Amino acid sequence: MLKKKEKNSILEVCPVRNVIARFGNKWSLLVILILHEKGSTRFGELAKYIPDVSSKVLSNTLRALEADALVNREVYPEVPLHVEYQLTDLGAELVPFIVQLTEWADKHREFIVSHRKSYSVG
Repeated sequence: MLKKKEKNSILEVCPVRNVIARFGNKWSLLVILILHEKGSTRFGELAKYIPDVSSKVLSNTLRALEADALVNREVYPEVPLHVEYQLTDLGAELVPFIVQLTEWADKHREFIVSHRKSYSVG
């Protein structure tokens, strides 16, 4: 029988749980695409580009992306404090895959939405 620590170690090496899940939410993908398109961007600008995300969620999303080396946070010692975010090389390397996923979703969106409406559980 595997000990709990050994079970967790198996999950920790799973690429979906350990890496993809961190940026696979809707806000992270949008932030990555916006930073790719706009370049270095301030927090307030990001919030304007994604008006339906709360400041807290956007801040947490940026922290997670920064922790995973996908986004760089640059602080300029000014008054008021000036902070900009930009994609790292690793984050930029992810963009073509997000674009492919976006194109696939756009291509199949109507079918998927239609199928959802006709699908019932139970």
